[in-house]
Amino acid sequence: MRSCFLWTVGTLLILLVTAGLAYAYLIKPWYYRWGATDAEISAALPGDELVAKPKILRTKAITIAAPIELVWPWLVQMGQDKAGLYSYEWIENLLGSDIHNADRIVPEWQDLQPGDLMRLYPVEKSGPAPYIIAQVEPPRALVMGHQDDNGNWVESWQFYLVPVDAATTRLVHRDRSQGQGGIWDALDFAYFIMERAMLLGIQQRAEAQAQGE
Repeated sequence: MRSCFLWTVGTLLILLVTAGLAYAYLIKPWYYRWGATDAEISAALPGDELVAKPKILRTKAITIAAPIELVWPWLVQMGQDKAGLYSYEWIENLLGSDIHNADRIVPEWQDLQPGDLMRLYPVEKSGPAPYIIAQVEPPRALVMGHQDDNGNWVESWQFYLVPVDAATTRLVHRDRSQGQGGIWDALDFAYFIMERAMLLGIQQRAEAQAQGE
């Protein structure tokens, strides 16, 4: 009986260690650079300077079969009180976000300026702090992030558009953060799932618009 118990415990430990190694050396490196090329990962992007020495650095990218001029407006109008985040709406609303993803460009939401807020949660509810718009460089770069109480940037969300040709665009999304350990590690993969869906949502909408013209 004792030897059987020890064998079971030993097997479980081996499985846990194997799973941990697979996550650390295979899964995590894959989603930290999902869709991105080596050149895109090493490239300097607008907004990198906000969090110069991040503890978390992820660069993802996606090809969109639409010209850059059609992709940019979908980025500008993101937000809980605007077009949503184009991700898994039902998950966000389970958390009380009250997000409704838009499938059209709304002209009233296109005048985005540094200092504006990109909300993740209704203003009347207690929830995640809104992103602060840091840089707007149409139709190429949109940078937003969070600051600490002293006004230092502790997280940045960077969107960068690169025209491949007249009908194709690369969307590069980078996030840099000072957060590490605890809740950050626990939610790390969940962030990827939602951000990947966001990129796919932007791709779907911009391509549908391009095909409709």
